Amino acid sequence: MIPRIFKWLLRLVAAFVILSLSWVLVYRFVPVPATPLMYIRKISEGININHEWTPIESIAPDMQLAVIAAEDSYFMQHRGFDWNQIEKAQDDAKKGKKLRGASTISQQTAKNVFLWNGRSWIRKGLEAYFTMLIELFWSKERIMEVYLNSIEMGEGLYGIAAVAKANFNKVPAKLTRKECALIAATLPNPRKFSSKKPSKYTRKRQASIIKNMIYIERTKLHKETEE
Repeated sequence: MIPRIFKWLLRLVAAFVILSLSWVLVYRFVPVPATPLMYIRKISEGININHEWTPIESIAPDMQLAVIAAEDSYFMQHRGFDWNQIEKAQDDAKKGKKLRGASTISQQTAKNVFLWNGRSWIRKGLEAYFTMLIELFWSKERIMEVYLNSIEMGEGLYGIAAVAKANFNKVPAKLTRKECALIAATLPNPRKFSSKKPSKYTRKRQASIIKNMIYIERTKLHKETEE
């Protein structure tokens, strides 16, 4: 009896690995048509979904820099997980400080594209699994492209094309640096913070992101000069 159950478990695990690998490999080349969160919002809340895929070359470079400055400064250096930020978040939690996220852009992409929202250990484990897969099989450029096309950026707005058109009446390639930073400033909670009608807090965060963008650019230039 036990060997039979063990065999079935092995088959289930093998099937999951094969299916998940296939899923990740397909999305390495094919635009992501929708995410689980889009379906959840539409079905449970009746929200109209505004989503349009835009190739990375048609997105303002400052948008990529803005989300890196806002969400994941070491995106180009790490392999999916920023262990320093994870340790800091754990230390803050132990000290009773306000909980803060330590998820990288890679982790957020894995969650947005393949999973559902939640805080269970199962979901976090699957998030780590899919993060490792996309870091292994996708380029950093592809991860960024999928991230910018899949992330929630406002009520019913998913991806950079949707928010650029709805809030700035522009295509993604025409967004200014300030607009990119303003969009990035809303990402901790895009249903609370708006890039169309920004609050004082959002404006303050926008200014901080622009400073970090400049710092990242100068650091990169300094390294290139040294080399």
